[in-house]
Amino acid sequence: MFWSFAVLILIPLSLVAQKKNAGFELHIHRATSPVRIDGVINEPAWQQAEKAANFYMVLPMDTSHASLRTEVRMTYDDKNLYLVAECFDAGPGPDMVESLHRDFSFVKNDNFIFFIDPFEDQTSGFSFGTNAAGGQWDGLMYEGGKVDLSWDNKWSSVVRRYSDRWVLEIAIPFKTLRYRNGLTHWGINFSRNDLKTTEKSAWAPVPRQFPTASLAYTGVLVWDVPPPSPGPNISVIPYVLGGVQKDYGAKGPNVYKKEIGGDAKIAVTSSLNLDLTVNPDFSQVDVDRQVIDLSRYELFYPEKRQFFLENADHFNNLGYADIRPFFSRRIGLGAPIEFGARLSGKLDANWRVGLMDMQTGRVDSIGLPEQNFSMVAIQRKIFARSNIGFIFINKQAIHYQPGKDTTHPAYSLYNRNMGMEFNLASSNNFWTGKALLLKSFSPGRRGDDYVHAGNLQYADRHWLVGAGYEYTGANYNAEVGYVPRQGYIKLNPQVSYFFLPRGGAVLSHGPQLTSTYFYNESFHRTDNETIFTWLTTFRDKSTLAGVAMNDYVQLLAPFDPTNTGIHSLAVGTQHRWNTIGVDYVSKPQAFFTWDLSTRYGGYYADGNKLTVTGDAGYRWQPYVNLTVSATYTGLWLPAPWGRVSFWLVGPRLDITMTNTLFLTTYIQYNQQTKNMNLNTRLQWRYKPASDLFLVYTDNYLTTPSASAPAPSS
Repeated sequence: MFWSFAVLILIPLSLVAQKKNAGFELHIHRATSPVRIDGVINEPAWQQAEKAANFYMVLPMDTSHASLRTEVRMTYDDKNLYLVAECFDAGPGPDMVESLHRDFSFVKNDNFIFFIDPFEDQTSGFSFGTNAAGGQWDGLMYEGGKVDLSWDNKWSSVVRRYSDRWVLEIAIPFKTLRYRNGLTHWGINFSRNDLKTTEKSAWAPVPRQFPTASLAYTGVLVWDVPPPSPGPNISVIPYVLGGVQKDYGAKGPNVYKKEIGGDAKIAVTSSLNLDLTVNPDFSQVDVDRQVIDLSRYELFYPEKRQFFLENADHFNNLGYADIRPFFSRRIGLGAPIEFGARLSGKLDANWRVGLMDMQTGRVDSIGLPEQNFSMVAIQRKIFARSNIGFIFINKQAIHYQPGKDTTHPAYSLYNRNMGMEFNLASSNNFWTGKALLLKSFSPGRRGDDYVHAGNLQYADRHWLVGAGYEYTGANYNAEVGYVPRQGYIKLNPQVSYFFLPRGGAVLSHGPQLTSTYFYNESFHRTDNETIFTWLTTFRDKSTLAGVAMNDYVQLLAPFDPTNTGIHSLAVGTQHRWNTIGVDYVSKPQAFFTWDLSTRYGGYYADGNKLTVTGDAGYRWQPYVNLTVSATYTGLWLPAPWGRVSFWLVGPRLDITMTNTLFLTTYIQYNQQTKNMNLNTRLQWRYKPASDLFLVYTDNYLTTPSASAPAPSS
């Protein structure tokens, strides 16, 4: 079945066609004078640089040139790649921005962003830009059009406001980029978002159904000579951590924390990077956003630790959303990371490699042994934009004999996964898909220990049609992955159609139908969910959706529908219900923005459930952004549960004094877990990629018997 599906998704392979926007060329020449990053275009180098202009509209419609004028120029010297963009106004009015915070929300800011494909593989690259107030945006690009904003690196920018335009000037060190030596043609595109006119535009035209980040639609940056070699590039990033913790509930003493460690980045080549770490520190990482958990399976929280983020798509994005053979957040879970190394990047235009080895220490209090985590990922580009890859993952306990220690839990001696996947992407991005095959190796688990899965999707201006399937064996085991469910077959067809009115307040509208069916390995249906949505997008960029859902569940394990331990429904019981709902998101070009989502319908045990989720935010731009998120879940169930309700409330205050000095305060109250969490973080980026953090955390239960881990700073 797997290989027949793999053959099927090869059918639409008119994949070796010429690059769509190959005719859009911007020639870049060495700077004839020094360039100062100040937002003033008065250097001779800028006067002599070629312009990229005449942008094309992407939204609200992709059939004409943009109404707003945008002009871009680029140059370089031995150390830096330079860009200047002039973003002209349509008329009077303030720029719309959230704050000066890094990696702002694209849809809520006037911004200019550009996308670089330095290998011309139309798959991976880099993204840089700012909003109209100077807040920076940077990220790694993967899968042909996605951007991982967790990646931060060294570059500088200045935004200057004039009476009729705002001007962005950027310098990016060649050491920050990864590129192939000797290549004189890079993929590139420039994107501008203007909320006052609700216009999104791009230099090289992009169909409206795709993001402007789509590397399949980049133009070409033509170098006069190959870009200079970045030369030796070694960055050592030491850290010193001091803190104090106290358990107030147990009236414990102050526990002082002092640690040292560090990371190092070594550019093996211009496109291959070696990362090293010793006793890494992750105390500055943002707290996870809490949720009300009514799921039968483990929840997923994304990786946020900086060491694991470069080329993270080559490691963490293998597989599917619920079949991830490798998930770096498993490393260091409950055990300290002592040291590690990672080699990742491009070997040439067609080959990409990722190697990782991490060592964690022993935890005597729970008998957890030392463990080693290693991974190999190799990827080969085929056709125009597709690739095929091989992966091997190993988790190994060190100096450990299972069963010898009877006073602590037993841990596995080893767990291994190996497999391959094929990723399809047509030259015009209309066809995308994947085929996946995995096998696990664990002591005492033999047979039915593999996964095969595949999907195929077609998208144009009006249609989005796709289907996929997954098979996960009952004995498949990925201890360094995220696979919350085993022993199932999953089918999920989907279809959407978009009507595009020529005028009026509505930009697009249409139906979306998605179904997800689960079967056991005997192909007996165990649960399914069908969702019908009618989505309306208005020209002011607000959206309104009506939703109808049908659910069926046959429980395969005991389950408490409140997840509070009151009582569990029995295995084999069947539950059916219907749900209706409405979603609304306000227009982003307002100082006050809000969204609201409601769902009401049936629930387990012939009960009922009401969920209301909302966010409201106000910005005193560009310095202060206040948002409040709230979720209410009400359950009406028979005895012994009765009526149960949960609140989750999370106000957040972001103050951005400059684009290098940030103060964030985030409070979360979760009634389901009876938890209150306060996290305040002051960050000063005194140099690119060099930060000073002051962090205060207060976390406690809201019951009388609560105990609280101490604030730390």
